[in-house]
Amino acid sequence: AQARRRQEERVQYQRTLVSCSNLLRKQIETMGKEEPKKSAKQKRQEKQEKKKAGKEDKENEGDAGAEDAAAALKNLSTSTVSKSVANKEAAAARNVTGELGSNPLSRDLKIISFSLQLYGKRLIEDTTLELSYGNRYGLIGSNGSGKSTFLTALASRELPIPDHIDIYHLEEEAEPSERTAVEAVVDVVREKVEKLEKLAEMVLESHGPEAEILQDIYERIDRMDPSTFEVRATEILIGLGFSHAFLQKKTRDLSGGWRMRVSLGRALLLQPVLLLLDEPTNHLDMESCCWLESYLAKYPGILVLVSHSEDFLNGVCSHIIHLTSKRKFVYYGGNYDSFVKTKRENDVNQMKRYEKEQADIKHLKEFIASCGTYANLVKQAQSKQKIIDKMMEAGLTEKPENDRSIKFHFPDCGSIPPPVLAINDVSFAYSGKEEDMLYKHLELSVDLDSRIALIGPNGAGKSTLLKLMYGELSPTRGDVKKHSHLKIAKFHQHSVDQLDEDMTPLEYMNSQFPEKNLELEAWRSRVGRFGVSGEMQTAKIKYMSDGQKSRLVFAYIAECNPHILFLDEPTNHLDMESIDSLADAINEFAGGMVLVSHDFRLIGKVAKEVWLCENKKVEVWKGDILEYKKKLTKDMERKVKAGLTTPQ
Repeated sequence: AQARRRQEERVQYQRTLVSCSNLLRKQIETMGKEEPKKSAKQKRQEKQEKKKAGKEDKENEGDAGAEDAAAALKNLSTSTVSKSVANKEAAAARNVTGELGSNPLSRDLKIISFSLQLYGKRLIEDTTLELSYGNRYGLIGSNGSGKSTFLTALASRELPIPDHIDIYHLEEEAEPSERTAVEAVVDVVREKVEKLEKLAEMVLESHGPEAEILQDIYERIDRMDPSTFEVRATEILIGLGFSHAFLQKKTRDLSGGWRMRVSLGRALLLQPVLLLLDEPTNHLDMESCCWLESYLAKYPGILVLVSHSEDFLNGVCSHIIHLTSKRKFVYYGGNYDSFVKTKRENDVNQMKRYEKEQADIKHLKEFIASCGTYANLVKQAQSKQKIIDKMMEAGLTEKPENDRSIKFHFPDCGSIPPPVLAINDVSFAYSGKEEDMLYKHLELSVDLDSRIALIGPNGAGKSTLLKLMYGELSPTRGDVKKHSHLKIAKFHQHSVDQLDEDMTPLEYMNSQFPEKNLELEAWRSRVGRFGVSGEMQTAKIKYMSDGQKSRLVFAYIAECNPHILFLDEPTNHLDMESIDSLADAINEFAGGMVLVSHDFRLIGKVAKEVWLCENKKVEVWKGDILEYKKKLTKDMERKVKAGLTTPQ
C-alpha cells in the first residue's frame, strides 16, 4: 500500500509539473536574454508554428507534457549560468551515454554505464558516476584525460540528470555591462528567485498547498535567502579580492580576470545543488585562494572541483574521484593527501598480488612443460592447467599503473661568476610619478643558487618585479645589472598563447631552433620527456589541452638552456604529475629560479627564500610558507568582516 501511495504521489508530482511548466517555459527560456526585433513575416510564421505546436500538445498530452515539464525545470536550473557551455562544434563532437541509477527525486546522482567520447576518442568508458549531496569531490586525472570535457557534458545535461538538480558550471567570465559587480551578482540570483516564486504561485493556485513540488520550490527559495542577497554578495566579492572601489565599478570597466571573479561570485551566491568548478583559482591571488578554500570547505550541495593545487584540494575536498588511464572513475574518501596515501597502499598490495599470481602461473607452466608426453604425468599436467584456467576465468590482478611517466629536465647551464643579476636602488612607477611608486629603493640580487618565491597581496607588483629583472620594464630610478653572458627563460600566464597553433609540436620546436639542425625524430625524445608524446607530437597544437601546451612551453624553455628560470604562475594548467615533475626538475637544476605562484605546496617544495612584496618594499619572509597561509586566512576573515561594516 505504501509503495502504491508513493507511486501515486510521483504521478501527481509529474502532472503538477506538466500543468505549470508550459505557462512559464517562455519566460524561463528567455531569462537574461533580450528578444531581437522580429519582422511581421517572422511573427506570422511563429504564430502558425505555435498553433501547430498547440494541436500536437493536445494530441500527445501525456508524453509531450512530461517533456515540456522537464525542459521547463531544466531551463529554470541552468538559465542563470554561463550561456556558452560549449560551442556547437564541440557539442556535436561529444558522444555521451549512460543511464540514471539513482532515485529520480533524490538530490544524489548516480549514472551507470557512463561513457564519453570526443571527436571519436574515448575519454570515459563504461564506468559509474556517483555524486552524493553534501560531498565535495576533487576530480583528478592527467592533462587531456577529459576532466573539463566531462564537466561540460555534465553542465549541458548530456547525461540523464533529474531536472530538479540545478547546475552551475563556472566556465566563462561575467558579461560586460552597466551593472556594478554587486548588481551583476545579485540581479542574476534575484531573477532566479522571482521565477521560482511565480512557479510556486501557479502550483498553489492549480494544485493547492499539499502539492509535493511546492515544498521543493520553497526549500530552494529558503536556501537562497533573498533578504540577505546584497550583504552576502558583498561578502563573497570582498573575499574574492574586490575592494570597495572595485565593488562600485561597472563590469564593462573590469578586466576579464575580475569578471571571472564576478561569475564565481554568482555561483557561490546561487548555491546550486551541483556546482562545477574548473580551476577556479587560476584568476585569484593567494589571499583570495585562502578565502575561497575556507568558503568551499563548507559548501552544502554537491561540489565537483578540478584543481591543480594539492593544497587547495586538501582544504576543500571530502572525496576524490580519480579518472584513471583506463578511462574509469575510482572513488576515494578523504582529501588529496588521503587519496595519495590510500592509492600508494593499494598499489603496493596490488603489486604483491600481481607478482604472486604471475609467479604461480610461471611455476605451473614450468611444471606442465616438464611433464612432456609422459603418460603418468599427463593427468597432473591437466590438473595444473585447470588451475591456470580457473585463475584466468576469475580474473587476474592487473599491474598497477605507473603515474610518473613525465620527467621534466632542464640541462646543465654551466657557471657564471657573481653578481649574476643585481637590483640597485630601484624605484618604479608605471606613470613615472613619485606618488604612483609601486616600489621604492629596492636592493636585491639573484644568483645561480637562488631559489626565490615572490609572495604578496594582489597588486603588490610581483609580476612587475619579474618584468624589471627580465628587462621588459625599465626602472624609474636606479638600475638592474645583469652578467653579460646571462640567459634567462621566462614562463608566464600567456606563454601558451604565443605558440603557433597551426603547427605540430615537432614542427614548432624545429622552427624555433633551426640552428640545432635536428631531425623531427630527434625532437620526439626531447619533447617526449615533457609528456608531449605519441600522436600528440604530430597533431596540431590547437587540438592540445592547455596543460599539454604548457608542457610544450617547458620543453621550449629547456632548449633555451637558461641560467635562471623566471616562472610566473607556471602551474595554472598543469596536472599533479606535471607539477611534481616540474618541482623535481627545479630542484635538480644547476641554475637559479624566481617563482610567482599561488600554489603553496609548490613553493614549499622548491623555494629556499620567500620574498614578501608589500608596502612598496620587498622583504624576506622569515617563517614557513604554510605559516604565511594561516596569516592570510586570518587577514581575509578580518578584511571581509571589516568590509561588511564599512559604509559604502
